[in-house]
Amino acid sequence: MFIENFHDLCRRAQQLGPKRVAVVMADDEVALSALAHAVAMQIATPVLIGETARIQEKLAHLAESAALTEAVFVAAPDAQAAAETAVSLCRNGEADLLLKGHLRTDQLLHAVLHKQHGLRTGQLLSDLLLYEDTLLGKRRLVGVTDGGLNILPTLEQKKAIIANAVLVMRTLGFRRPRIALLSATEAVTEAVPSTVEARTLTEIAATGELGECEVFGPLALDNALLESAAQAKGITSPVAGHADVMVVPNLEAGNILGKAVKYLGGSACAHVVVGAKVPVLIPSRVESTEDKLNSVALGVIVQSALK
Repeated sequence: MFIENFHDLCRRAQQLGPKRVAVVMADDEVALSALAHAVAMQIATPVLIGETARIQEKLAHLAESAALTEAVFVAAPDAQAAAETAVSLCRNGEADLLLKGHLRTDQLLHAVLHKQHGLRTGQLLSDLLLYEDTLLGKRRLVGVTDGGLNILPTLEQKKAIIANAVLVMRTLGFRRPRIALLSATEAVTEAVPSTVEARTLTEIAATGELGECEVFGPLALDNALLESAAQAKGITSPVAGHADVMVVPNLEAGNILGKAVKYLGGSACAHVVVGAKVPVLIPSRVESTEDKLNSVALGVIVQSALK
């Protein structure tokens, strides 16, 4: 099934769900609201981890609380204990994916990345954000990576980031995802190191080392997404103007681009961290119920592929 938009995404998650979603520090109204919608859609079954009294207090004021009456509560006194408990549940097969609640991302990832008791697989973890792009005249899902975890990725790390993105996009029905390597310019110059790395990665991809995907760069944002911009610059790659995923040069660029498509472009969003034993969902605390529901749906689809 090829997934074009978030409506399709949620519909596909319904076919694959429900999956057990462990909410870490679940005393978060927006996370609980999103999970209640996911339960109502039969995408998720809830495992609520944290201070039980605080979670129940939030539920008492939640309009959708009826959907969570069958939730499993797991008591944890603080954020560290909640993260460790959630990771243990996933490691032991008692939960299928993690959703961040009322704690910092680094607190959750510290438990996920613990060498003895975490969810490491030996792969690099990276975050892929999806948004609905309309520049080609129709609504389609486009990815941005990595604006969440890797601050200044090396060439080898970018190869792993591409591999993670391809894995996610293939679960969405993209048989050969088109991966654009973003920079400030499409011209290769030593003065902008990301352009040099983009050229190198393009050459590596041409050998087949990066798997079933089309990789091309460097590309500026406009000629990654607009066919007219790519034609004006004389760029003939199948990726140019039709990117399915944009790989950014560093975390700052990815974070800014991800927030821009949300707050300037007005798109709904979803994102997932892959590379661990289970999908990890680390939405910002200010993201909407809709966005967090989309992230749960995305996590369910990715988790089904990992199994």
